[in-house]
Amino acid sequence: MILTDKAILEAIQQKQIVIEPFDIKSLGSNSYDVHLGKYLAVYEDEILDAKKHNKIKEIIIGDEGFVLMPGTLYLGVTEEYTETHNSVPFLEGKSSVGRLGIDIHATAGKGDVGFCNAWTLEISCVHPVRVYAGMPIGQLIYFKIDGEVQNMYHSKPNAKYNQRSLKPVESMMWKNIF
Repeated sequence: MILTDKAILEAIQQKQIVIEPFDIKSLGSNSYDVHLGKYLAVYEDEILDAKKHNKIKEIIIGDEGFVLMPGTLYLGVTEEYTETHNSVPFLEGKSSVGRLGIDIHATAGKGDVGFCNAWTLEISCVHPVRVYAGMPIGQLIYFKIDGEVQNMYHSKPNAKYNQRSLKPVESMMWKNIF
């Protein structure tokens, strides 16, 4: 079951959902619009290694915007810090962003109950396109859970993305044992 605007507001009042900053104008009938933060990142090396820490280079989006180029993976971040304690958040791109040829996540559109952070975006595009900090980039949709959660994300000792950040976070796959 997807939460409606009224259910999202009620969950915010009960602190079951946290969105900072919150703007009522970003609340849709069953979603909340999130915005592109001012930080992007790209990987420094051309070949990435899943068993190694791949370093990233920071890009700051100025007032003139930044042109995304096809064939490059950009890590972005939402302006919004979120917490979700009783529902599963899904991040989807906005149709207006998709119609510019921009994908905002490669595979990681679902959050976990207990996720507390800004969202790192895995951005790619099919045409060169100029983006701007603060532009609507995606929407969070909240699915009601059935039952009690035993393992909240923010409480898991092996959770790799718990450190609060206003900047995009690179892959931490290298922390896995395989």
